[in-house]
Amino acid sequence: MESANQSLVKAFVILGFPASLEVRMLFFALFLATYVLTVTANVVIISVIKMNRPLQRPMYYFLGNFSFMEIWYTTSTVPKMLESFLVGGSSISVAGCIVQLYLFFSLGSTECFLLATMAYDRYLAICHPLHYPTFMTLHLTIWLATAAWVCGFLAPLLPILLISQLSFCGPKEIHHFFCDAGPLLRRSCGNAFLSSTLVSVLASVVILSTCLLTMVSYIFIISTILHIPSATGRQKAFSTCGSHLAVVVIYYATVIFIYVRPISPSVSNLDTVASVFYAVVTPLLNPMIYSLRNKEVKDALKRLVRKNKVLRILDH
Repeated sequence: MESANQSLVKAFVILGFPASLEVRMLFFALFLATYVLTVTANVVIISVIKMNRPLQRPMYYFLGNFSFMEIWYTTSTVPKMLESFLVGGSSISVAGCIVQLYLFFSLGSTECFLLATMAYDRYLAICHPLHYPTFMTLHLTIWLATAAWVCGFLAPLLPILLISQLSFCGPKEIHHFFCDAGPLLRRSCGNAFLSSTLVSVLASVVILSTCLLTMVSYIFIISTILHIPSATGRQKAFSTCGSHLAVVVIYYATVIFIYVRPISPSVSNLDTVASVFYAVVTPLLNPMIYSLRNKEVKDALKRLVRKNKVLRILDH
């Protein structure tokens, strides 16, 4: 791993996207708006699902978990990125950097498991509608969601523990917008081969296995949709399925590009740009595609807005 200066460092400076003050302020406004929209949309989805009994079904239980995960997934990286835009570099301790890496990897792994679980749920609902209530019981729903969270937080634990045992040397600047594995391991003083290999292997296993399960589910879903006799029914189903699949493809394409390969010894601007897609862009698209385009969610949201209007009128 590269190390231009062998002095040990106890804190890093996350540079984000080095640019002029004007460009940084533009990025700050853009990513702040994206972050606020992402968090707000996901909070709205969780609230609507929680407050509407008809939505308290397996599909929406998974969507609620997914929205909750997305809030923390973006929060694990974006605030530090916004700080780097404001001051030209965000300081973070080595311990804080490792904690951020663990949270980001854990929540990213949980997202992969939840995507696979949600795709399986849709497969059962569309391909086996008569047996769906029997298959997807409340017990199985809770078990699948819990398993996604537990597996997500256990998957990166060993490589993170190994990384935490490493010493890190200067320069202390990290040319990225958060403490990702590659930029952090490039600052290792000693031999980080085992940590680097383990990160790549485990990331590849989690990403590729969940991607395969998700894609197989969608293949069966599309095959079933093609046999729908009504052209209107096929078009409606394809519209929903196509939107879901587009977001899944964008997410997996970028994380596969970054993590399903050995960690590069050099900095790549392309890696940073790709990271923006899976860390910032897809979390914004997910609530729009998975929930806010859903008719039942939109109808529930409209009822909630009308109810609040009536309550305000009665209060006055």
